Amino acid sequence: MNRKDRGMTGTAVELINTGFFYADGGSMFGATPRQAWSRRYPADGQNRCLLAMRAGLVITGCGRIILIDNGVGNKQLEKLKNTSYRFFDLTDICEALKERGITPGQVTDVVLTHLHFDHCGATTRYENGQPAPVFPEATCWASRSQWENSLSPTPLEADSYFTENIDAVAQAGKLHLIDTDCNLCDDVRLRLYDGHTCGQIAPYVRTDDRTVVFAGDVIPVAPQVSPLWISAYDTHPLTSYCEKLRMLDEAAAGNQAIVHYHDAYTPCSTVRKINSFFKADPLMSL
Repeated sequence: MNRKDRGMTGTAVELINTGFFYADGGSMFGATPRQAWSRRYPADGQNRCLLAMRAGLVITGCGRIILIDNGVGNKQLEKLKNTSYRFFDLTDICEALKERGITPGQVTDVVLTHLHFDHCGATTRYENGQPAPVFPEATCWASRSQWENSLSPTPLEADSYFTENIDAVAQAGKLHLIDTDCNLCDDVRLRLYDGHTCGQIAPYVRTDDRTVVFAGDVIPVAPQVSPLWISAYDTHPLTSYCEKLRMLDEAAAGNQAIVHYHDAYTPCSTVRKINSFFKADPLMSL
């Protein structure tokens, strides 16, 4: 289905929830006491926070079909079944695209904010026992520093990478590594942020209404617009703080919409700066 059939003119953005899992609240919010964060993000009796995995579908005015992240996929579910994550209600990204009239072969670009398994697991699938690209015609965008880190991770991130999620794409010659901020096309700019991990990509998508920022794990859930609320999963917390401020100051000044990849309750928000604080104003749709 082409853009005219969809009734589209400019660049359009849609969010696809690929499933849910649980993470320990102390891990999600780090040094922030539960008494503070639980007023803004719920946890169950086992101190578990419900998290989403929210991919982005971007169809540009120039005809590109771009997928931003794609969830955990299904290749590692057996490995992960005994972990505390408890993945459930998973959506097959190809089925989700099919419902929108898009085949995997029509996807022109896959942007991976980073290579942790909950963001890129559906980039490949098993065919005859071997990993193969799910989107055979797509250029897959990742940062060079993140790619190199995935090949030789620090002990803090070693359990977050599975080589079968990306190796087949590289072997097919479809992996495009970036070293600095760049434009994917006229309406999509890829910008690099460190802190949670090295070289995370945050795509900035310009629509007719506003700029939409796919913050990935820079600001994974809406309450973390509070700059000091840093996840224990972040490898360099002070860098995370500075990078969040950089993103938030611009978002507040430009009325940008921030997509929260992991927020099960607030898919996206705008941000207001009040003195030295930031407040997320939920947007239930884009």
